[in-house]
Amino acid sequence: MIVPARYGSSRFPGKPLALINNKPMVQHVYERAVEAGAAMVIIATDDVRIQTVAQGFGAQVCLTHSDHDSGTSRIAEVIQKHRIPADAIVVNVQGDEPFIPAENIRQVAKNLAANKTVPMATLAFPIASVDDMFNPNTVKVVVNKNRLAMYFSRSVIPYDRQAFMGQDTKNVMFENLQSQYLRHVGIYAYRAGFVKEYVEMDKTTLEQTESLEQLRVLWHGFNIHTDVAIKPPPHGVDTPEDLAKLNLV
Repeated sequence: MIVPARYGSSRFPGKPLALINNKPMVQHVYERAVEAGAAMVIIATDDVRIQTVAQGFGAQVCLTHSDHDSGTSRIAEVIQKHRIPADAIVVNVQGDEPFIPAENIRQVAKNLAANKTVPMATLAFPIASVDDMFNPNTVKVVVNKNRLAMYFSRSVIPYDRQAFMGQDTKNVMFENLQSQYLRHVGIYAYRAGFVKEYVEMDKTTLEQTESLEQLRVLWHGFNIHTDVAIKPPPHGVDTPEDLAKLNLV
């Protein structure tokens, strides 16, 4: 398992080192990976401050280049440096998911292993509030009957025409909506060889518009298996306000 941890987040600089219950956020992610039984856990970072802290709590760290445009790109460098076999399943838990259940980490790896023709897998979970549905920091996903992602977006998808047309969406009664809305959970599993293939693909307008790296995969015609998480995953930490809420618990 590889945890990409970038210091220079535009919305929350230094986020991986922010303290939650007196531990840096990246340590919480690392501990969930160990709990999941990953054969190897590597923290991939471009910053010596994160490297120093991570090594301090016993993690293996790979110091990467600073010019990666996504977590998957950073993981590709780790795969190359550590010579990870092309058929190995690599799980990417993003560094802002400090309380993702270990059961979900195991689930996404097993899902990819069971779906031999799919190069990538992820998880989603039902959205429980109107605020989350319209929050651009909450990424939404629509899947088909085979549990393959059709699209990811920061906008509300699907758009319920009957419920939303001509209304103030902030006042929509969530319980009256008939569609199932899923939020994307920040975890991926891929075969290591596909990660190399991914970084060689042309960047796409869609991924740059939405700032969602997984849209490159869909645009180039590959499938992403997207299952509902077996255990409710807490929200990731996108902003300092999210962190403040966690530390009130």
